[in-house]
Amino acid sequence: MNLKYYYDQENFKLLHGDSLKILKKFPPKSVDMIFADPPYFLSGDGITCSAGKMVSVKKGAWDEKVSTVEKHKFNKNWIKLCKEVLKDDGTIWISSTMHNIYSIGMALEEEGFKIINNITWRKLNPPPNISCRAFVHSTETILWAKKDIKNVKHRFNYEVMREMNGGKQMKDVWETSLTKPSEKKYGKHPTQKPLELLEKIILASTVEGDLILDPFNGSGTTGIVANKLNRKYIGIEKEKSYLDLTIKRKESSK
Repeated sequence: MNLKYYYDQENFKLLHGDSLKILKKFPPKSVDMIFADPPYFLSGDGITCSAGKMVSVKKGAWDEKVSTVEKHKFNKNWIKLCKEVLKDDGTIWISSTMHNIYSIGMALEEEGFKIINNITWRKLNPPPNISCRAFVHSTETILWAKKDIKNVKHRFNYEVMREMNGGKQMKDVWETSLTKPSEKKYGKHPTQKPLELLEKIILASTVEGDLILDPFNGSGTTGIVANKLNRKYIGIEKEKSYLDLTIKRKESSK
């Protein structure tokens, strides 16, 4: 690939910039699996609770609220580009909250994907709802999808998942705690996912040597787990500070 990498180590590469521009430079059908945790578009003037303290819900300019039309257009654009770089038998996993997941689900189907599973991530230690005007937000949704192509089978490592689940079929409700403080010792990202969650996703749908892409790299959790499990990784991120955080995490895991 004729790309200028921000960080380029064997099987671990980072790109600085806008996914909507960079993905157009990827060879078609070159990626085995994609994990994406796109903006939630929920940042505003509200407050939430973090580590027992009242904090703003503002995550950054990349997460500011937009109109429904703008949100859906953005989702359709990046999902379309991901489809072009994904192999026909590859799969895409997308994580989000209620603020964006419904647009994402519709965009997937509109762009020629078929949803395989709707995974519910149940957080064992969610922050309380300090407004006391709604139920505690204790789940996120992860959509797992494949290209809607007849007679093309996607990879699902069923036996691996069954073994991880004590010899029983794994259900579509996954229970883990929020990201551990030890996973944030080099810096924080407001939507950082637990290593445990990405490990399950990667083990379910790839084999060693596969290429995994994350178009919204964030703090690089996808890449850290991919590297640990002997997969290749490419992450794309707009914010240099998060790329630098990813590099610190990567270097510390050697």
